[in-house]
Amino acid sequence: MSHHLFEILILNGRPASGKSEVIDYLKKTPLEERMRRFHIGKLDEIDDFPMLWTWFEEDAILEKIMHQPRLHTDRDGYFLYEYQWHLLIERISMDYNKHLRDNPRLHDDTTALVEFSRGTEHGGYQAAYPHLSDEILRKAAIFYIDVPFEESLRKNRKRFNPAKPDSILEHGLPDEKLTRLYQEVDWETFRGPDPQFVTIKGHRVPYIVLHNEPDVTTARDEHLGQVLEDLLGQLWRLRHS
Repeated sequence: MSHHLFEILILNGRPASGKSEVIDYLKKTPLEERMRRFHIGKLDEIDDFPMLWTWFEEDAILEKIMHQPRLHTDRDGYFLYEYQWHLLIERISMDYNKHLRDNPRLHDDTTALVEFSRGTEHGGYQAAYPHLSDEILRKAAIFYIDVPFEESLRKNRKRFNPAKPDSILEHGLPDEKLTRLYQEVDWETFRGPDPQFVTIKGHRVPYIVLHNEPDVTTARDEHLGQVLEDLLGQLWRLRHS
């Protein structure tokens, strides 16, 4: 394990809050600079969006091509069961364990970057986080990007590319679905009264918040770099306090 790198960084926030833009900025920062400024090494990305998008694609194949019942979602694209949200988190834990199994020295030079978003309508962060493994929670630090719902809605509309609905940077949700799923979030309740740590299954996990209004992530410029350097530096010190 490197003593200079985050082992696991969890990115949370509403859709279109800036999570994917932060990841894109980090990926385009040269490795040595990324390690020095942000305590982030090579990136092992574990995002639940490709997992849930696979369910949408499978349902489309089943219904339109094979003329069979949909397995995961209804025709409006909502999950059939609330526990499917938690299944995605369990899948994140499973994927991480497989990566660590295949490379026990993963964290010598690599930061696992875990990304997901949860709204109160489907259980929120309070319901999601207990489904992360103890292995993840023991090593994790949380980076939360805070935007009001109106900003999430604006950026979701702006980024959506109907030709690439499966794209990490260009996917979007219809207004009605975004409103139902993400208008209300439970981050404030989830993090509780401690301004630095949240306790999950007995693990004290440090967190930091980027208040992304006005928007500092879209430009992906050096101003974002300075903001990330400051916040991730604070988070690093919490992680090792």
